[in-house]
Amino acid sequence: MMIDKQREAQNVTLHCKELIDSQKEKVCKSIKSAIFGHAVGDALGLPVEFMSREKLVKCPVTDFLPWDLAGGPKGIWSDDTSMTLSTLKSLTEQGRFVPDDLMEQFRNWIQYGSLSPLGRAIGIGRTTFRAVMDYSNGKTAGGISSRDKGNGSLMRIAPVILYQHFVLGNRVAWEKKIQDIHAASALTHATETAMTACGIYAFLMDELLAKADPLSVQVGLQRAKDFYKGSTETETFAFLFLKDFHQVNRSHIHSSGYVVDTLEAAVWCLTTTNDYSACVLKAVNLGGDTDTIAAVAGALAGVLYGVEAIPEKWISTLALRAEIEILCESAAERWFRILERMDDHAE
Repeated sequence: MMIDKQREAQNVTLHCKELIDSQKEKVCKSIKSAIFGHAVGDALGLPVEFMSREKLVKCPVTDFLPWDLAGGPKGIWSDDTSMTLSTLKSLTEQGRFVPDDLMEQFRNWIQYGSLSPLGRAIGIGRTTFRAVMDYSNGKTAGGISSRDKGNGSLMRIAPVILYQHFVLGNRVAWEKKIQDIHAASALTHATETAMTACGIYAFLMDELLAKADPLSVQVGLQRAKDFYKGSTETETFAFLFLKDFHQVNRSHIHSSGYVVDTLEAAVWCLTTTNDYSACVLKAVNLGGDTDTIAAVAGALAGVLYGVEAIPEKWISTLALRAEIEILCESAAERWFRILERMDDHAE
């Protein structure tokens, strides 16, 4: 009898461990799907950044190109991914959103080339550079002028959304989550337009993380529309919130660095394609701010289709592939430990 009870206890313990390992693997996979999806899109778009749509229609991008189109290495990514990885690192090491630490991570990237494939910062935006340097000098950070409505915060917000989804879950109200999303954006981009774009993106990604289905995009957009109803930015994003937005012609989709254009282009590419590759290549071949639009779209497409849907030839060619993988796995491990502690305290 005693032996049977011991075996039963061992079986229960083993089952619990397998369940925990399975859940942890699911979290890790989702993080990798978003981060690799983002980085691959960035690397595909960087070599043709600011190239016109007309040129790319004649000679579309179909694969990785040398990053400087002059024989340099392939798979190099830009500030979009450096700042995203910096954000992921901060959330992993701190176990929560700590603005001071995040800005320190950004400063290390700018000054010392931390988390950059070439050992130096690539493609620093004007607003971002000014905000990080002002912060380092004790000044108020975050651009608030009409010129500070670029996509520099949207391109790095994904890790905050991942953290909120997997660690905070339903324990924290969406009002508080969006407040932190806005605060994360405001470190460099404090305009209502930039912060709202990050909030809309958060609803989209959260819905896709909950259910990887194309219909989740519409659900996420509706949640965002309801949340921001009455906001001063409602009219700014009215085009994106149209029910037939996915049916609009490409000529109505702009691909500039303006955060509204970037978000619209990314969502349009996601909703008018059926797989990861088609989505990011469509984003790149819109021309303009190719790397950021493909990165923003790529993170969503990565979550929707899964990291296994990203061509292995692209992942294997990606600069610092091993480092990215380790950082994703470290985030999953740390966040899962935090989640376990929360569950223990709730009992």
